[in-house]
Amino acid sequence: MMSERKLLDLLEKEEIRTLRLKYSQLLDSGQIHKMEEVFTSNARVEVTVGEMNGIEQIKQGLKNAYDEFDTHNRKHFPFVHAVMNHQIVLTDKTTAQGECYLIDFVTSREQSESPLLLVGRYLDRYEKIDGQWRISHSKLDVVWPANSGVQ
Repeated sequence: MMSERKLLDLLEKEEIRTLRLKYSQLLDSGQIHKMEEVFTSNARVEVTVGEMNGIEQIKQGLKNAYDEFDTHNRKHFPFVHAVMNHQIVLTDKTTAQGECYLIDFVTSREQSESPLLLVGRYLDRYEKIDGQWRISHSKLDVVWPANSGVQ
């Protein structure tokens, strides 16, 4: 029989897991203005195009990426971030760390071209603020292609 503590930990981990799923949905659909639902106000994000510190820089950087990849100006899923294989460790009642795999697809390429942009891992730290989990630090570890910047 599952203890109450284990059940509560599972619920916490599931809430954390949905942050990365929500991030992908918001980014891919262009709803970048809602990223405070995912990140803390002072979050730090390290990705292939550089570092972003604070929610305003994060939103601007993600908007720039969205616009850059929306080469046909469709305003509809210029990329798709598929995330999986989440591992989350609760470090105490208000902090956690985790990682998940990323397969990043570009949707604006011709059918004869590979839609695969990169394969990587998100290495995340989380904080629970006012009863809500948020990502406080995220680093993208690109494993393919090997020369993509962030390691």
